[in-house]
Amino acid sequence: MFKNPFFNNKGPIKLKLIFSACDLNEEKNKINDLIYDVKNLTDSSIKDITFFNSIRYKDDANKTKAKYCITTKKLSSFLPKTCKLLVVNNVLLSLSKVTKIFYPESVSDNFQINLKPLTKKIIKQNKLKIGKNILVGKNVTVGKNSSIGHNTIIENNVVIGANCSIGSNVILRNTIIKNNVHILDNCVIGKKGFGFYPNNNKNFRYPQIGCVIINDNCEIGCGSTIDRGSLSNTVIGKNTFFDNQIHIAHNVKIGDNCVVAGQVGIAGSSIIGNNVMIGGQAGISGHLKIGNNVHIGGGSGVIKNIPDNSKVMGYPATEIKNFLKMKNNND
Repeated sequence: MFKNPFFNNKGPIKLKLIFSACDLNEEKNKINDLIYDVKNLTDSSIKDITFFNSIRYKDDANKTKAKYCITTKKLSSFLPKTCKLLVVNNVLLSLSKVTKIFYPESVSDNFQINLKPLTKKIIKQNKLKIGKNILVGKNVTVGKNSSIGHNTIIENNVVIGANCSIGSNVILRNTIIKNNVHILDNCVIGKKGFGFYPNNNKNFRYPQIGCVIINDNCEIGCGSTIDRGSLSNTVIGKNTFFDNQIHIAHNVKIGDNCVVAGQVGIAGSSIIGNNVMIGGQAGISGHLKIGNNVHIGGGSGVIKNIPDNSKVMGYPATEIKNFLKMKNNND
């Protein structure tokens, strides 16, 4: 179950504040009911509020343990009777307002003013190799035998494991890096995701309360960006290697032993299986499931789920045999 390791939860929050944020009339007999956290459908408990905004998550909705759910009238029938409904017109806008009540500090990624150099004691104790102009914030730990390149900034809420190398000009925040991980030069990891919703003539920023987790034996190529999660975490599996200039959006889950070539972009909340190979300049749309052992050809555009053991290419991405046949017919 997801537990936020970094952002301070202001809960419990009275239900009447949540109703007010969603522009709903208060339930008179429940205005003082307490809600402890806002979570996704699968991680929420009887003390939490969740959200349900797409039919593709109907199975998760049916199993949710949340006490309350922000949803639409059209989707309400998929939720269990134990879950009480907050029916709104715009689920994501209402959710963003509610999340901001619980986690007001998660909206902005302002520059940290409390950065300091690593102490000589920590460098010596952990046998670290340190370049010039390294700054770190609060709640930062660096494992033994790790190295950090020149001009790198490790902002608040970062855990770096043992035997890791962090390149030069890297920025890290809200990130957990396991052991034997290599982050190459100019990466930005753990920044807030691309979360906002149009609201009349002003965009409403959506709080990003998750983190980035990079598991053992990974390599992240130069100039790559990995956004932290919104309500869950962005996760990179063990022994997964990225080429240069990769972008991973918020809530993306990538499995073990994957290889991703340069300039690939993966949109928010997509799930990539194990042993997946993605060719250069491929794009994967959001909220998709890519199975295990999938090969995606370079320059492909993936706009639908891909089952296990598939090999696809083209736009929209299709089985490679079909792609080659269509190409030959057009030549």
